[in-house]
Amino acid sequence: MHIIDKDTCIGCGACEGTCPVSAISADANGKYEICDACVDCGACAGVCPVSAISAN
Repeated sequence: MHIIDKDTCIGCGACEGTCPVSAISADANGKYEICDACVDCGACAGVCPVSAISAN
C-alpha cells in the first residue's frame, strides 16, 4: 500500500482525483491520507507535485 508523507503533502488534491478506488481523502488538517481500500496501483504517486507519496 502507498503512503502519503503528511509533512511533505501540500494539500493540492491531485492524488484524490487520480485514485481509481477513491481510497484517498483529506483529513481535518487538509492533508491527504490513503485508506485500506488502496489497491496499490501507484497512480497517485505519479501525479503528486511534491513527491509526498511512496510505496510502503
